[in-house]
Amino acid sequence: MACSSNWWRAPVYFTVSVLLAFLAISTALRSLPRDNSLPTKTTIAPLLLDASSALRKSGFNIIATLLQTTPEIFISSPHSTIFAIPDSSIANASHTSWLLKHLFQYHASPLQLSMKDLLKKHRGSCFPTLFHRKNVALTKVDEKERVVEINHVLVSHPDIFLNGPLTIHGVLGPFTSMDPRYVNQGWDHIQAPICDSNLSLVSEATDTKNVVEWTHVIRLLSSKGFVSFAIGLNSVLDGILYDEMKLNSVTVFAPPEFSFVASASSLLEKIVRFHILPRKLTYLELASLPANATLSTLAPDHDLEISKAVNITQELMINQVKIVAPNMFESKKFVIHGISQAFKLDELPNTSR
Repeated sequence: MACSSNWWRAPVYFTVSVLLAFLAISTALRSLPRDNSLPTKTTIAPLLLDASSALRKSGFNIIATLLQTTPEIFISSPHSTIFAIPDSSIANASHTSWLLKHLFQYHASPLQLSMKDLLKKHRGSCFPTLFHRKNVALTKVDEKERVVEINHVLVSHPDIFLNGPLTIHGVLGPFTSMDPRYVNQGWDHIQAPICDSNLSLVSEATDTKNVVEWTHVIRLLSSKGFVSFAIGLNSVLDGILYDEMKLNSVTVFAPPEFSFVASASSLLEKIVRFHILPRKLTYLELASLPANATLSTLAPDHDLEISKAVNITQELMINQVKIVAPNMFESKKFVIHGISQAFKLDELPNTSR
């Protein structure tokens, strides 16, 4: 009898948790910089009021309120589609404000996509989100049963709101799992599928347990002063992930100065790749290789060469560049060596600037 007499407390506790979550989230998000080029809340207030009302009727209370208080998170173009995350999925959110903003942006698209539009697309179609360079993919489309899944998440409440430039659907859960290891790191916290230039699915979101911990690599590089190389690596990482989906270990040679971060993207990517081996080689393993041994890199047809390799107490050089900080960072999947300067590419003069 004691258990049955407390049945009413569960929904009350949940309601309170939702309220507290909203207060924490909305306070954090209001502190973020706003884009003054977007429509003001005043100009679109009637539309937002109607949309929020429709969301509340379907049980999406947190997104309903955020849409009214911080609409710039979800709306950044003439047309918008929002995929509302359930209250239960974000009621206990404890992420930082920028991470929450990215999560919500990943659930909004600059395209107008009604359920009818989604059902016309084929399985494996991708479409953009408001989170920079990250897409979502249709992983199930059944026109007869009117079932759509995005990133394997069911569109549970189709067409909650269809009015003018705004479309809203409810989904069963988030489109991405937020890896807690990456909460305080600025890269790759949204695990998105890889799509080609035609917006067709190439590979689904990768299980981070089985691949190189690129986010950790970039954070470590930045923490030790290799900031310019970390920025360069981060800016070309999508291309590396696209071409090297099964890469599970790497060796990174990090120069202290890397002036190519402002170079054209194709050049920058080639030079960054030239500093990465597709396997893990510690300093001891490098030193055990014979002189003039070649090392394949992530840059096609561009190998490195052991220019001096003697016993481990003496100097080891790669392409005539000294390894000044061997085994600077190491994990099961990667090792980072600090080098005295950037490697030179033969066809690019003065690449060690």
